[in-house]
Amino acid sequence: MSNTEIETFDSVWDAIADTSAEAANLKLRSQLMEQIGTIVVEQGWTQHEAAIHCGVTQPRINDLLRGRISRLKTSSPTIPT
Repeated sequence: MSNTEIETFDSVWDAIADTSAEAANLKLRSQLMEQIGTIVVEQGWTQHEAAIHCGVTQPRINDLLRGRISRLKTSSPTIPT
């Protein structure tokens, strides 16, 4: 048997982030992306319609709906950048 220690984390974000601040930011962005996706589905919007409502391009909405978290910045006035 190996003496390898198993490291545990409170969340996946804690596991992949270098700092607790980065983990919190990733968690926030993932929650925002999930909410955007829920709104798009509930409203029955196409990606084009969602882009118009959000003030971004359709490819940006596509990125967000596909979970490309690196494309979502929380520091901008309009969340998707």
